[in-house]
Amino acid sequence: MLCGVGLYASLFMLNKSRRAARGEVPGPSVVKTPRERLLGIPSSLLGALFYPAVAIAVWYVRGTVEAAVLLLAVAFAALTSAVLAYSLLFITRRGCLYCWTSHAVNWALVLLCYGLFLPDVLSRTKGFW
Repeated sequence: MLCGVGLYASLFMLNKSRRAARGEVPGPSVVKTPRERLLGIPSSLLGALFYPAVAIAVWYVRGTVEAAVLLLAVAFAALTSAVLAYSLLFITRRGCLYCWTSHAVNWALVLLCYGLFLPDVLSRTKGFW
């Protein structure tokens, strides 16, 4: 469910980003700022790829390595959200309900995934390293 909410927010913002690139978004907007892109890619596109991948991966994690990779991915997304949230508050100073929704989803996902998979990863570390 969380991944579905994140996907919706990402697709909405990706559409807005495309409209802004064509000059169809009047006034100031988060999608018109340089911080909207991560490594030259719209962050909304990364979210549109990330959320379905996490939704699928959660069901197929069977081993310690897969769990560790998933935990690293959601931790990276949560950390990236923290940086972007800081940017929204103190640098761009723009309100964006969809951005905050995605950030909240990322923070909830990291908590849920760590609750689900970290105990298993820690209990199997003898064979992991």
